[in-house]
Amino acid sequence: MRFDAREPGTPAAVWLSEPRLEDLPRLGLPEGPTLVLAAHPDDETIGAGGLIAELALLGRPPLVVIATDGAAAAGEVDGALAERRAEELREALEQLAPGLEPVLLALPDGEVREHRADLTARLAALLEEQEPSITTIVAPWRDDAHRDHRILGEVAAELAATRGTTLWEYPLWMWHWATPETPQVPWARMHRLLLQGEAAARRARAVDCHTSQVTPSAAGEPPVVPHDLRRITGRGAETFVVTRPERDQVAHAQPARTGTPGEGTPADHFHAAYRRRPDPWHLRTRWYEQRKRDLTMAALPEERFGRALEVGCSVGVLTQRLARRCEEVLAIDVVPEAIESARQATRDHPHVRLEVRDVREGLPAGPFDLVVLSEVLYYLGPEALTGLVEDAAAQLTPHGVVLACHWRHDVEHHARSGDDAHEALARTLAGEGIERTARYADADVLLEVYSRDPRSVAVRSGLL
Repeated sequence: MRFDAREPGTPAAVWLSEPRLEDLPRLGLPEGPTLVLAAHPDDETIGAGGLIAELALLGRPPLVVIATDGAAAAGEVDGALAERRAEELREALEQLAPGLEPVLLALPDGEVREHRADLTARLAALLEEQEPSITTIVAPWRDDAHRDHRILGEVAAELAATRGTTLWEYPLWMWHWATPETPQVPWARMHRLLLQGEAAARRARAVDCHTSQVTPSAAGEPPVVPHDLRRITGRGAETFVVTRPERDQVAHAQPARTGTPGEGTPADHFHAAYRRRPDPWHLRTRWYEQRKRDLTMAALPEERFGRALEVGCSVGVLTQRLARRCEEVLAIDVVPEAIESARQATRDHPHVRLEVRDVREGLPAGPFDLVVLSEVLYYLGPEALTGLVEDAAAQLTPHGVVLACHWRHDVEHHARSGDDAHEALARTLAGEGIERTARYADADVLLEVYSRDPRSVAVRSGLL
């Protein structure tokens, strides 16, 4: 998805006619010092400008921190654009809260993930410096699809949970890519803040200050911020996804404990992920995931398999594909909500069986003609990984296949990298006399196929 007006989005009228928006619980203003975080200059105004104005009118403007320089809004890094957006930001804040000076972290636009550790450390230090202490953190919604928004939102949630601080998350691009019926829309946790007339007027003037984002370019290209997005966010109220530490911290804002090489990632990490959203890794919608499934199915050396085991089936999208190629599929996952989603996804495939199981406690009984280990091994400590692979090998039929596929980039909650997981897999399977027969790798994904039957697809199918 493009995050600008060139990508067709949901018309504002669709959202404005949705009665649930009017029925959202009303928010009062934060009672203590407030921190407003934005990924890019203009997010603070479009997502929380009314809140900033309301607090300023009470004589207690928030601390505003902008994570990136906004230099890549037009697609390529542009230093002049960064300077222009910084000036627009100051003009907008002068409208919202006269005299308010923002804190500019100036991280590279589009690279918040790559600078996550630095971002976390700088924000934590900033929070420690505040006297009196911040009681509410306002940040982009973690599920807003834009990568910079997601990472900043996740960091804010971790800091809020650690400090026991109330968290308000503002959706921004959700209004563009989602509809009221999109499953990811967090209706149960959304609240609205009604704006006074003066605060709403200040916000409208402030949005107009971000001319590089809200007006067409000199070449006649549409503005980065679609007009419909301006309409829905400028309706006299602002929407926030609220996490209060005394009630919601465990269910929604508790940071998952980082996986360690010795212990692996705890099961609580996965349970918390599904409590936050029904499809935590966007398996149904991301092109990356769709492409990876195509690669997975293309890499299988047989047209048909007998009995297959899928470890970590999540919401069942790969399970659906396996069901078309296998006589029987047993799919397992540690999270009951995931299994229920997979059950719905495979309801037209009666030969699919689903089971809640933690693989660290052992695999179901075989034998299996195919074992699929997709995005699971990097969560396991050394003993658990070796035990799982040995167990799978012991239950593999003489011509059986093991397929493994993993993300190659570093992730905080993984116990190891994807490449390390595949090295451990290869060592263990080699000890069982199981050879690698195929491999695909690019910058993002590593996919390998192993079998006791080393024959090529051409030999297996009788071409040679």
